[in-house]
Amino acid sequence: MEGSLLTLRRPQLSWAKRSAVLFAAIASVLSASAVNSPAASAAVYGSCSVGGCSDAASANSAWSDLGYPTARGWYDWPDGECSYAGGEFYNNDGQLPSGDTFYEYDVYPRTCGAHRDAYRIVVDSSTGAVWYSPDHYSDFYQL
Repeated sequence: MEGSLLTLRRPQLSWAKRSAVLFAAIASVLSASAVNSPAASAAVYGSCSVGGCSDAASANSAWSDLGYPTARGWYDWPDGECSYAGGEFYNNDGQLPSGDTFYEYDVYPRTCGAHRDAYRIVVDSSTGAVWYSPDHYSDFYQL
């Protein structure tokens, strides 16, 4: 074996496999961009005409009765369950009016400490305007 060199060869990929790898890489980059910029497709509607609007209005009424708490945490709900107040909503992506202070609240009550879903109402503490977001801040429907 003296004087012989061990040669490592990279496996050769067919054009089909190379194309598949390239496609997967491009798809990965595109999906990461979509996840990191949800506001790019966010929409704000002046009225609520989607499923869940009446549930959101009912939740808003209950949160109003509780005085719209501003501290994050679980709150006792009228039916013996709990609902979560998420604290300040920072409107970082600028979907809602700028310069105001907003607070977020869950729409659907559950057992205290249970996993939260994506349904929220956001209340403008400056004007009292309320928006329903059925998809965790991708879309806003004013109640």
